[in-house]
Amino acid sequence: MGLQDENGNGQVRMKLTIGEHAGFCFGVDRAVRMTYEALEQYHHVATLGPIIHNQTVVDDLCQKGARIVEDVSELTPEECIVIRSHGVSKQVEDAIAAAGNPCINATCPFVSKIHKIVEKHTLAGDYILIAGDKNHPEVQAIVGHCGENCTVFADSAALDHFFKTNYENLKKKLAIVAQTTYNILVWERCMALLPSDDPNIMVYDTICHATQVRQSDADTLSRSSDLMIIVGGKHSSNTVKLFDVCKQNCRSYHIETADELYTLDLCNAEKIGITAGASTPAHIIKEVESTMSEIMERHDEEDINFAEALDQSFKKIHKGEKVKGTVAAVNNTEAIVDTGTKYTGYVPLSELTDDPSLKPADVVNVGDELDLIVIQTNDQDGTATLSKKKVDEQKGFEEIVAAKENDTVLEGTVQGVVKGGIIVAYAGVRVFIPASQSGLPRGAELDTLVKTKVRFVILEVNEHRRRAVGSIRAVQKAEKEAAKEKFWETAEVGATYKGEVKSLTSYGAFVDLGGIDGMVHISELSWKRIKHPSEVVKVGDVIEVYIKELDPENNRISLGYKKTEDNPWEKFKATYKVGDIVDATIVSITPFGAFAQIMDGVDGLIHISQLADKRVENVKDIVAIGDVVKVKIIDIDIENKRISISMRALLEDEAEGEDAE
Repeated sequence: MGLQDENGNGQVRMKLTIGEHAGFCFGVDRAVRMTYEALEQYHHVATLGPIIHNQTVVDDLCQKGARIVEDVSELTPEECIVIRSHGVSKQVEDAIAAAGNPCINATCPFVSKIHKIVEKHTLAGDYILIAGDKNHPEVQAIVGHCGENCTVFADSAALDHFFKTNYENLKKKLAIVAQTTYNILVWERCMALLPSDDPNIMVYDTICHATQVRQSDADTLSRSSDLMIIVGGKHSSNTVKLFDVCKQNCRSYHIETADELYTLDLCNAEKIGITAGASTPAHIIKEVESTMSEIMERHDEEDINFAEALDQSFKKIHKGEKVKGTVAAVNNTEAIVDTGTKYTGYVPLSELTDDPSLKPADVVNVGDELDLIVIQTNDQDGTATLSKKKVDEQKGFEEIVAAKENDTVLEGTVQGVVKGGIIVAYAGVRVFIPASQSGLPRGAELDTLVKTKVRFVILEVNEHRRRAVGSIRAVQKAEKEAAKEKFWETAEVGATYKGEVKSLTSYGAFVDLGGIDGMVHISELSWKRIKHPSEVVKVGDVIEVYIKELDPENNRISLGYKKTEDNPWEKFKATYKVGDIVDATIVSITPFGAFAQIMDGVDGLIHISQLADKRVENVKDIVAIGDVVKVKIIDIDIENKRISISMRALLEDEAEGEDAE
């Protein structure tokens, strides 16, 4: 085998790239490790089927005393039975329990999760669809937790056939799961076939994250490679699927051992990518690396150091460590993150954000690169719990410290009310705002601020305890002073403004003109007589006012509200004249006469001498408040807003008329 190009013109410079996610997934690693531990603890061990689809590992276990059985009936009384990562059916679980042998259940946690899902839906009477290879032991185990209430489909064509022939006749809810090693590209095609917005179809994406990451990584690497080498057992489902993914993009070879490298055609392979299935041990991958190094006959500085990349994939991370991760998947409760290590990273919603109204998809997207802090690791499961929020808090607190030093105004959302004040969230940091600094009047309900955006400054910072105290009031005060200054620069008598009524008194209304208050006297609120400003306006109303007087020295502004065009005296002047007879309503009584309303805002005086054609000792003997009387207008003084009206004049007119007759 040579490394010449297809024309025999000398060697092709080869660049080797190792996939970031090669070798054991945590489920397989866990099962193998548990089997070796069982051999140390028990004298006799049996695995229910090959513990892994890798002959090298299986042979080593057999040499150490672990035999392979295909049925529980083959067990001897003293043997410890190991259930492999693929899991087993409910019937086999019951048979093992009945046999009474020691049992170590090495079922992959992801597979166990599928068992629980299908058992729940089976119990509910739902129908189960399983995406996978019906002959694969994992799928057979899943079927064994469904009973006969299920169908296995291999690809999108089989799923399409099911919906066209069976779905309408089922009259059952449908739950769909996938083999953990199912091809993600095929899965996407299957999902595209599902009826949209069907409430009776529940889909569970149960493809193992490690599988998703490996397949995605292999897809990406193969697209940029001339040749791909996929290392793993010939019967390994996940390795076969890696091969299927890669061969769509470039020339690909599936090998089990390093010896097979010598049989491969490497012509024109300038860029060679290598990945490995989840059941491929690290030492086999290293052997492949070593052999490839020999074949390449040189260690060029530009080449990727396979061993280093491999070591990285098995790198441990520790609690408190800061790591980078790429979001691989997002669901309703968490984000799944590729950390580039042996650990599958999970960021729970509570570690993504403090906002209870948000879902993970509102915070991060697939493909996002995140800075994260390790909260906890689980070596047995190969998982790590991570926090984005803690990193955000660190960055956010740095911003808060800088804001304190520079008197910067910040904006955040009020999260809730606590004893003595409120909590505002800013860049992942909880800032305490005392009630006195909330910007609300004393005694006001702080709950009104919850979920609102507020502007604040930092008053105090405790860097050791990572606590901060802020003030909304300080910002409001500064903004009000700035608004006042701007107002006095431009204000002039006659200018109109829209302002909010802030408070009412017995003598007028105070209106916010934008940082500064002006007062509308009660006499300026209405042309008619009112007893209280609340008859015209209420707190919170936005009204149009105009400046009547300015007193900068005393910071006082007198405002007008009633409009000239609404002046009832002008309307009266245009409508009535001396001698007109009108109906008027008695509105008040005095010792010297009675005031009667001619129209809204215009009253006339009926002097005591004008109440009757005889002497009147007491006004109340003639009229009462609310009486509607007919009167004659006998005098009009618009300038002084005085009108004289008479009931006596009408009586005298009547008498003259009778005499004339």
